[in-house]
Amino acid sequence: MQERHVEHNAPLAPLTTFRLGGPATRLVTATTDDEVIAAVREADDAGTPLLIIGGGSNLVIGDKGFDGTALRIATRGFALEGTALELAAGENWSDAVARTVETGLAGIECLAGIPGSAGATPIQNVGAYGQEVSATITEVVAYDRRARETVTIPNEECGFSYRHSRFKQDPDAFVVLRVRFALEDAGGLSAPLKYAETARTLGVEPGDRVPAAIARETVLALRAGKGMVLDPGDHDTWSAGSFFTNPVLTEAAHAAFVRRVRERLGPDAAPPAFPAGDGMVKTSAAWLIDRAGFTKGYGTGPARISTKHTLALTNRGAATTEDLLALAREVRDGVHETFGVTLVNEPVTVGVSL
Repeated sequence: MQERHVEHNAPLAPLTTFRLGGPATRLVTATTDDEVIAAVREADDAGTPLLIIGGGSNLVIGDKGFDGTALRIATRGFALEGTALELAAGENWSDAVARTVETGLAGIECLAGIPGSAGATPIQNVGAYGQEVSATITEVVAYDRRARETVTIPNEECGFSYRHSRFKQDPDAFVVLRVRFALEDAGGLSAPLKYAETARTLGVEPGDRVPAAIARETVLALRAGKGMVLDPGDHDTWSAGSFFTNPVLTEAAHAAFVRRVRERLGPDAAPPAFPAGDGMVKTSAAWLIDRAGFTKGYGTGPARISTKHTLALTNRGAATTEDLLALAREVRDGVHETFGVTLVNEPVTVGVSL
């Protein structure tokens, strides 16, 4: 490990999209898989706490920082053979999506504009606008910290579910090194559109295909309108995107929830509902937040709800992590009091919790 890759008492806030959090005792920047593995082994051998940082778009770091080694994965690699794509964990995700669209391949075009690195995508099973990476990932190459070896994990062993995976379930088990995808050559067309808003914006029906480049541009425009495309000059994008996941309820819990909604909002109120498999029903966190009174721009302090989207909590420029968490707790508790549903944070918290 070259010393130039190591910093001490290093600020972490600039490495996150929230721009929040205190320093790390030690920050190692790794530009090759071997450097990643060496840094992980060094920390594990010493019993030092380890924090993995990719694009920093899904992290809430406490104001006291991180007492241990923060490992910033800055590896690069984009390899395309036919429809098979391999990305190094540190590769910029949004740029990689753009490159696949430029080559006429389909499968991840509606995941355009999502900030962060490729290595984070399987951890969260990143998804948006009708696509999830679990639909195209074939395998994940990772360093197994317990077996102390590099392993290749096929899709069916990744434990993918809504915004979840075995990597998120057991965050200390693996460090993602590379992600492999199987894309589709549809003659420059997108995958069938699954998201109603995208189809409606394009003037087509769900299930239709459109030029992949047009699908990507449409998604980018929709995301930008919600403050979900990074822009240093726009505090609405100083966020982690969607702060809460959409609640997934049993049929019984959903029925109770609908009764509560109608008691509160009237007999004709109809909260969004989407089948989530195995008798589960998914509803909209943004709808819950808005109907509980936390509208766009809510808040008076340095952390507020985005002026563009109720699901994004933002740093208006002078916030601390505690400011952000206070707002998140207020929203979570207000939604639970109003509708009886508990929202769960999507970003990973480090040294703090809701």
